[in-house]
Amino acid sequence: MSQLLDGQSIKTALLEVIEGFQKGGPGQFQQGSILQQTANNLGISRNVEKEQMLLTVWADLFRTGYLAWGYDLNNTNPPFCHVTSNGRDLLKHLSVDPFNSDGYLSNLSNIQNLNQIAKSYIEESLKTFNNNCYKAAAIMVGAASESIILELRDALISKIDTLGISPPSKLKDWRIKTIFDSMKNLLDNKKINMPARLKDNYEVYYPTFTQQIRVGRNDAGHPNSIEPVTSEQVHSSLLIFPELCKIAYELKEWITNSYT
Repeated sequence: MSQLLDGQSIKTALLEVIEGFQKGGPGQFQQGSILQQTANNLGISRNVEKEQMLLTVWADLFRTGYLAWGYDLNNTNPPFCHVTSNGRDLLKHLSVDPFNSDGYLSNLSNIQNLNQIAKSYIEESLKTFNNNCYKAAAIMVGAASESIILELRDALISKIDTLGISPPSKLKDWRIKTIFDSMKNLLDNKKINMPARLKDNYEVYYPTFTQQIRVGRNDAGHPNSIEPVTSEQVHSSLLIFPELCKIAYELKEWITNSYT
């Protein structure tokens, strides 16, 4: 098993151990105990290369603010440590949080099989996000969302063609906002025919999701400051992306089967 491990797999295993240890006192939540348990779970004990990878991931949790040294004022130094508030938030959503790329992508695949373009961009967005490259991550998640929108647009054009109607010219424009607005106009005129749940999701969430990701991408791509986007904004966009996919693919299915 160990030869198949990469940094992300080790990080996932380490976070799972931390989640189990966090409720213990200082006698349990110590560096040595956590790392040894993780190494045992992964089967990498005495494999120096893999143990060093584990140590690197462990250090990165402190660098990114998910762990901090010390347990209390009586145990202020290593090996005592604790999970920060950011770390506790992460552990609450461990299986789907962008920080856990494997869990995030697994959850995303359960919603819908992404087209290969969107998948490649969202995978790169996760890599850049987890390396604190937030501007790059914002652009990548924006590009992934645009790919999903274009996939939905293509389905709409295909359906309109089968109905013997000429699609609006703006639906084939090169600008994503023009395409999105044209598509929204068409769907708004047909939403009365949507199932109630899909109609509600479309009206409330779809424009909001798309707008937030698009704005984050544009802020990063056309900067007016050194930090045009924050880690929180990118984190939010990554959390929203699976919901965007879910709604977009529900719309695609409805367009294919029921749009008239």
